[in-house]
Amino acid sequence: MKSQEHPLSPLFKKIIKDPWSYWIGAALLALLNIALFAFSGHPWGVTTTFSYWGAWIFKALGGHPETWTYFQNPSHAKALTESVFTNAGSVQNIGIIIGAFLATLLASQFKIKKIKSYRQVIAAILGGLLMGYGARIAFGCNAGAYFSGIPSMSLYGWVWAVFGLIGAWIGSKLLVKYFM
Repeated sequence: MKSQEHPLSPLFKKIIKDPWSYWIGAALLALLNIALFAFSGHPWGVTTTFSYWGAWIFKALGGHPETWTYFQNPSHAKALTESVFTNAGSVQNIGIIIGAFLATLLASQFKIKKIKSYRQVIAAILGGLLMGYGARIAFGCNAGAYFSGIPSMSLYGWVWAVFGLIGAWIGSKLLVKYFM
């Protein structure tokens, strides 16, 4: 006897398992960015919260990040009085991480891959450090500087876009030359 397919299976497959079109993804991201701005009063950003996480860890180890110039800004100073679970950016970042993990699991795309070489590890660490440093000096990453910067008509968003494209081109050439 042939088992019948659950009536929600095609809908589940279309929404959860199959990739969405770029247009749908772009429209949803735009709507979520508008909603975030309406509810929080600031555009979407990711990397500023990472600086708070580092400061909270440093403070927990006995350091004094409140003396740093960065935390003299009132909004950054306020973050030092919050925790990972009371800071809106932290909750948002944790949600992004959990959401991406769940989406990967639901789409059956989660894989643990063997590290090919230590050169790959060094390149990943170096690339991550450069990207993190670049994100902080550029007023954010692709979310804060590009995705939120351009719609708000900020010049830095357009400057980020130009250099982001140049960096992606250089990075792809290095990837092909050294890792493919």
